[in-house]
Amino acid sequence: MKKNNKTILILLAALILTGVSCSTAPKRPTEIVVVRRQAEQELDLGNKATGQGEYDNALLLLTEAKRKAVSVDDVSLIIRVSLSCGNALLSMGRTSEAFAEWDTAIVEAQRLGNAELLSVSRIFRARGSLLTGRDTARSVLDLVTREQANIKNRYYLAFSWQVRGLAIRAIESYTEAENAIRRSLEINEKDRYLESASYDWYIIASIRSLAGNHNGAIQALEASMAIDRRIENSWGLAASWKAMGDIYAKMGRANEATAAYARSNAIQAAGSR
Repeated sequence: MKKNNKTILILLAALILTGVSCSTAPKRPTEIVVVRRQAEQELDLGNKATGQGEYDNALLLLTEAKRKAVSVDDVSLIIRVSLSCGNALLSMGRTSEAFAEWDTAIVEAQRLGNAELLSVSRIFRARGSLLTGRDTARSVLDLVTREQANIKNRYYLAFSWQVRGLAIRAIESYTEAENAIRRSLEINEKDRYLESASYDWYIIASIRSLAGNHNGAIQALEASMAIDRRIENSWGLAASWKAMGDIYAKMGRANEATAAYARSNAIQAAGSR
């Protein structure tokens, strides 16, 4: 009898342990995002590389990000990678390919029914049209003004203000243009999109130079270079020193212009090794 009782207790203990084991077993995930996270990281790195003038590296990263996005059929991610690919391709002079990427993004956003991504895609394409002379500054400004209301993502909102500022600069309304770029700068500095913030200051410098405010332009370039030094952006530093040389030349300060050009060339040469 005692033996039977012992056997029953052992069986009960086994059942209890089995129940505990089942109740504490980890639940299976409802969603797997490993590939998408990798693609997001490559997209971010690709954007940074574009901002630092490393276009070949940017395109490699973005191409791989797009492959991953396609492999998991993440349409939103495919669109965002296509937009960035277009920017890198445009900077490389591959204009037709750039517009093909933006057109693909627009079609996919329409199919997805995502109003925000559709507006963002249209603004990316409009920037390309502005920089290549395909559309007038006024038409680009009208488009950005119309589409900007749909954008909530802060990275793309800053980008839309940047495009707006570029269009207004082309119309030669310089105070309004700088105000628009400062809206972009405010977001980029707060959210630490430092490559974009540096470019904002670079654009502000160009606006001030066109307005005849050469000292203000130099101050803006110094602000741009301060950021580029923090992020070790050799390409940005070289571009800013060259722009500073151009401004000094306009001011008749030949020695300072020569020194600025030499600094730009030295940075460019050192950074390309």
